Amino acid sequence: MSQVHPGDTTLVHDLIGIGFGPSNVAMAIAIREHNARAGGQEAFDARFFEQQPRFGWHRGMLIDDATMQVSFLKDLVTLRNPASEYSFLCYLQSKGRLIDFINHKNLFPLRVEFHDYFEWAAAKVDDLVSYGHEVVGVAPVARDGAVDHLEVTVRSGEGLEIHRARNLVIGTGLRPLVPDGVERGERVWHNSELLSRVDALEGTSPSRFIVVGAGQSAAENVAYLHRRFPRAEVCAVFARYGYSPADDSAFANRIFDPAAVDEYFTAPGSVKRRLMDYHGNTNYSVVDIDLIDDLYRQMYREKVLGTERLRFLNVSRLSEVKETPDRVRATVTSLVTGEETALDADVLVLATGYGPADPLGLLGEAADRCLRDDEGRVRVERDYRVATDPALRCGIYLQGGTEHTHGITSSLLSNTAVRVGEILESLLDRGLKSASDEARTVADGTGTGAR
Repeated sequence: MSQVHPGDTTLVHDLIGIGFGPSNVAMAIAIREHNARAGGQEAFDARFFEQQPRFGWHRGMLIDDATMQVSFLKDLVTLRNPASEYSFLCYLQSKGRLIDFINHKNLFPLRVEFHDYFEWAAAKVDDLVSYGHEVVGVAPVARDGAVDHLEVTVRSGEGLEIHRARNLVIGTGLRPLVPDGVERGERVWHNSELLSRVDALEGTSPSRFIVVGAGQSAAENVAYLHRRFPRAEVCAVFARYGYSPADDSAFANRIFDPAAVDEYFTAPGSVKRRLMDYHGNTNYSVVDIDLIDDLYRQMYREKVLGTERLRFLNVSRLSEVKETPDRVRATVTSLVTGEETALDADVLVLATGYGPADPLGLLGEAADRCLRDDEGRVRVERDYRVATDPALRCGIYLQGGTEHTHGITSSLLSNTAVRVGEILESLLDRGLKSASDEARTVADGTGTGAR
């Protein structure tokens, strides 16, 4: 494959962003707003690379009636800059729906609408991003033992490009998780691909779906498949007696406050674990109570009518999966009795969650300079910067993969606007410090100041 260098290989960006999901879109907006305020003075140069051909955020999960589980006020900008022109309210005004939304009296938009807002915002800063460009490697560039910038290798349809940056912000999102021993296939899907795969069933007559999982996505998938395929049976499999409701009460929601990040970061490890135990039910493996009630009413109605299509195999686990060209056979084992039930289905949907990607997986030799804690986890400072050995002077910032240091909002939208503001402040502060240090070095006659 040919290697293509940008026209000026001496150009060193202030920041390169890896990935362009909501978090890095918010980062790009924060930079754009800073540069507008600076008026050309101290402008910050950033470039983002996204392997997808266009912006997309969990497209396979944009079920038409699914709503957000976070207030529209926790958009990409409002908690950082309530006057921003990139807010969800400005989006609504541009679409002619602001009054209609207000009359709706709802804090939680449709998920498909919020995705459209993300696309709208991303389009306003699309000059900062290169779509269809995948970052495949990062290498430190050392001079006299110190690393002042990183070389980022990017693959596109035209070959490989080398870009340079003084700082990185990694926002590569989450990765779908599947149970051990189970592989995705033509009839075994992760729920992240539901909508992109389900259209292929149109015109066929599926008789049974199996949905594994106990969280919001699992329950939404059950309701959606039951509604879309009115002759098919839908079997929900989970280890609990039933879906557990999400705790979205006002006091519990304080775990998502920006101030809670400060408290969590400084708390001892034992307190961090207790906080996660106490408040995991605000986000993990929980379902909106309205959806739980709807599913239970539907199940009971079908029992009364003698037309049961909605089945719940609770206190059970998926123990074996065998896929053939025309069906998938799932073995479901009772956790109480050990009894096994074999179910033949057209499709098995694994609504089994997501896990963070290795935040340092692309860093190559630079990863060896990143510090880890006693449990082998990446050490992350309060400003979301990875702790490194002193010789690595570049900043490597994480948008995600920081739950062990910053708490439950690590990969959630709740704190995105505030987080990018803190990262930008850190970048600007470090840049000013570097400039003043360089000026002092030249004044002292101890160096040339050349980079």
